[in-house]
Amino acid sequence: MRSSMRLRRSQLDVRDHDRDVAGMRYVYPVLSRRAGGVSIGVNLNPNHACNWHCAYCQVPGLVRGRAPAIDLALLRAELAAMFESIARGDFLSRHVPPGMRRVCDVAISGNGEPTSCADFEAVVAAVLDVLRASELAVPLRLITNGSYMGKAYVQRALKRMAGAGGEVWIKVDAGDPDAIRRINGVRLSPRQVQGWVETCARLCPSWIQTCMMRWDGQPPQASEVAAYLELLQRLVRTRVPLRGVLLYAVARPPRQPEGEHVGQLDESWLRALAARIERVGLPARVFAGGK
Repeated sequence: MRSSMRLRRSQLDVRDHDRDVAGMRYVYPVLSRRAGGVSIGVNLNPNHACNWHCAYCQVPGLVRGRAPAIDLALLRAELAAMFESIARGDFLSRHVPPGMRRVCDVAISGNGEPTSCADFEAVVAAVLDVLRASELAVPLRLITNGSYMGKAYVQRALKRMAGAGGEVWIKVDAGDPDAIRRINGVRLSPRQVQGWVETCARLCPSWIQTCMMRWDGQPPQASEVAAYLELLQRLVRTRVPLRGVLLYAVARPPRQPEGEHVGQLDESWLRALAARIERVGLPARVFAGGK
């Protein structure tokens, strides 16, 4: 295997999460604000298909649909090559700026909803196998919109992740149906979202991840913020074992037509909301755009 992998550009950047940067089908490295260093991504949606259509999504050519079948042998080989380059090569010194030269996690994410993959359970098992055989002692994370939490194969995979010290970041961007439809491009009730979060958190340690944004130059309306906080409050009241909320702003230009409405919020606005989230009873971490 190569111990000195070269990327298509010299340095990773938090403002660019190009899934093709390593020239691989499934595996890609990114600089992650929320992880705090290099995250090794596993893209199960190379077909750019997702069942949601978030206005702030940076995936080019996004289409509605599910993840395709996965070549597990190729996925294993790509992960092993990436781990080898990091552990024994000059990957970090060559491609990562000082202060960020650490691998924080392996994250199943990518260009669509990863749990829509019918091979998802087998993928989790394969990634954990390759991790155990490597020199990297990092957790496996899943980044998800939660919409497949009712599927038995997803629940089995989350139990496996929990047993290996993994965790989930599950999306909750709004707490009322109109805002969910506008931001995420789907028709859902807040109770459905709440149920998915509860299922997820009871199977595997979980954080809520929330993207807040300006819409046509304006911050979220007071009624939208109140509905979002009420959803969090219901989760707290029912003792859902959440680790907290990852609250972030848009860092990279959206690639969807709806993205023309989306703008970045000030860090002060995010921190004010984080204080309100903590009064609800959940820890909150703020990640301002581009930082």
